[in-house]
Amino acid sequence: MSESGRRVLIGRIVGLYGVQGWLKIESWAEPRMKIFDYQPWLLSTESGAETQIAGAKGRQQGKGMVAQLPGIDDREQAAALIGMDIHVAREQLPPPGKDEYYWVDLEGLEVVTTEDVPLGRVSHLFATGANDVVVVRDGARERLIPFIQGSYVRSVDVSAKRMVVDWDPEF
Repeated sequence: MSESGRRVLIGRIVGLYGVQGWLKIESWAEPRMKIFDYQPWLLSTESGAETQIAGAKGRQQGKGMVAQLPGIDDREQAAALIGMDIHVAREQLPPPGKDEYYWVDLEGLEVVTTEDVPLGRVSHLFATGANDVVVVRDGARERLIPFIQGSYVRSVDVSAKRMVVDWDPEF
């Protein structure tokens, strides 16, 4: 995909639409239709199988979205793609705004407390109803830190690969 190989999960194929190979998709792009601007897509399964697709087209359909992929023109071919994740190269996405970050840019950052005590590295993030959560791992230990800038997350320096948090190292 790209030189650095960093990818961003931007959507998922969730169902079938009609009999001519159209698919129902979820898009996490903002706005949702922007997913079609970021191509090629790398479709991947949980088992690790990957397929690169360029030229996907789509539209709003009711409250959801549907897509037509090149070379997929019947329901049987489309059914084989249900459940696949849609990734794009990180470089295809616009730069984040001030104090905004793509999760993929935070993964691997060194995390230290405001007193410079090392806590580990960002493994991944996940969303909750209230806020996003940073999962920090140091060997076998795992810490879940709310990604609330100003409260728990004091600074993020992506270029220096470092995040400073206000967090008790014993917790």
